[in-house]
Amino acid sequence: MFFSKQFDPAVDVPSLAGKVYFVTGGNAGMGYATCQHLARHGAKVYMGARSEERANAALETLRSEGFEPGNGQVVFHPLDLSDPRKAKESGESLVQQETRLDGLILNAALMMADYAKSIDGIQDVMTVNHFSHFVFTRTLLPLLKTTAAQPGSDVRIVAVSSGAHSMVSKMRFRDLDDINKEYTDAMLPKMARYGMSKLANILFIKELQKRLDAENTPIIALSLHPGGVNTDGAQKSVENANIVVRGLFAALKGVIFRSASEGAYTSVFAAASPAVRAEPEKYKGAYLVPVAQVGQPSADARDPALAAELWATTEKVLADLGI
Repeated sequence: MFFSKQFDPAVDVPSLAGKVYFVTGGNAGMGYATCQHLARHGAKVYMGARSEERANAALETLRSEGFEPGNGQVVFHPLDLSDPRKAKESGESLVQQETRLDGLILNAALMMADYAKSIDGIQDVMTVNHFSHFVFTRTLLPLLKTTAAQPGSDVRIVAVSSGAHSMVSKMRFRDLDDINKEYTDAMLPKMARYGMSKLANILFIKELQKRLDAENTPIIALSLHPGGVNTDGAQKSVENANIVVRGLFAALKGVIFRSASEGAYTSVFAAASPAVRAEPEKYKGAYLVPVAQVGQPSADARDPALAAELWATTEKVLADLGI
């Protein structure tokens, strides 16, 4: 999908001075760019990453590129999404450190990975992309709600999904058997499993928004498809793919794949654009497509019963694990 220039963070985002954001997977690719855009408008941004070494290298690059004109700051915060317990610990640590949180951007993702299960018996792509983000968000919700209750606040929760969510259909999330589906019969099993996790992102946001609305909490939750973005993660995800997929990526990346900075535009819009708060009913639970447009996800992604089923099963699986 080609990128329009209808939204440009440099001119369309106001001062974010005094605001605090958290970006998961903030040390590379679109996560890095999201941190940069927000900090350049004066925000304090926590860069969630597993590797402190890689995060520090990213912070050094950010400093060298400058935060002008807003001169915000970016701070490393350890976050390991490979284990929901560690995600919970990370969230608890942040709650002890911070008095407010204006935006949570769930950006980190495991892409076209080989099929493997975590120590808890959950396939890795769903552990990282859904379960750990679910736990992390749940842990931070009290802080997000406290911030939302303050006068003049504008709190957002943003999940970076993908158009790949439409690769799967007629889904169910009744139990771990559904969640651990291998898609061995699919043409691209790795992409199908990734697509399932991205469908989970959209459904999570839909059900989360429903629950926030039910208790009159003025937080806006959104999911989005960033478009084709040429990041290290995208390139690594196709390294082990077949020759057709690798060739297609090589041919198209300079045409329809944009830089990580441009790829982050829709994330920044979702997290910080005044346009979202100006029309809350338009954007609550919405699925955005580049750049900053409300799109329509797949039929499964629009199914409220499936969203409720995923939420209930997620809570049961986590409860059974004592998380």
